[in-house]
Amino acid sequence: MSVLELFDLRGKKALITGASSGIGRTVALAYAEAGAEVALAARHLDALEALAEEIAAAGGTAVPIACDVTRQDQVTAMVDRMTAELGGIDIAVCNAGIVSVTPMLDMSLEEFERIQHTNVTGVFLTAQAAARAMVAQGRGGSIITTASMSGHIINIPQQVGHYCTSKAAVIHLTKAMAVEFAPHHIRVNSISPGYIMTELVEPLAEYHRLWEPKIPMGRIGRPEELNGLYLYLASAASSYMTGSDLVIDGGYCLP
Repeated sequence: MSVLELFDLRGKKALITGASSGIGRTVALAYAEAGAEVALAARHLDALEALAEEIAAAGGTAVPIACDVTRQDQVTAMVDRMTAELGGIDIAVCNAGIVSVTPMLDMSLEEFERIQHTNVTGVFLTAQAAARAMVAQGRGGSIITTASMSGHIINIPQQVGHYCTSKAAVIHLTKAMAVEFAPHHIRVNSISPGYIMTELVEPLAEYHRLWEPKIPMGRIGRPEELNGLYLYLASAASSYMTGSDLVIDGGYCLP
């Protein structure tokens, strides 16, 4: 197999949560371009349908599925529908996530739990459902979680302690799943982006000028700059990698 063939996703079936915008949308487009048939999941069906039409216009196959990843019944139905319509699942990108800026002294229990429920429980439910389907198929697969550099450091000056907590949990959850799922030939890895210009980051414009001097590369990243990592972990090119967390942050965590 040639090195380029290692990255080929033709014949693969990929699920991407949080696909209506940001990183999820960009990864879905990249996977479709690499040949995968994709299931697009998020709460906003209209955005998913528009993305599915864009992928179809380029010659790809996409199934939009409305899903709240904090609801186990909806997650189960999402994976069931994907496997029925696409004929299986080989890749699952557990990407759905939220953030808010609130000092911990002012934070309500409800807000803390809301962040954990989407960012941690949602990842667990999605990965569990995907892994169960992969085990039933008997051909293994790859699960990729979207963590964050915030799982390694504490962001400043914005106060997002609940978000940092959730992403640290995702990294360790990923490692635990990697160990448990390995006998089933299912690899589980996480990607920890730094500041990436998505719909979550754009509204925080007051902080952009404060972040950039602390980034050795001097700028905020673009969603498409993550595609290489997501493709690597989804493909045969990473066949011996599991339980790893790959940081891509322009060097922010280095100093």
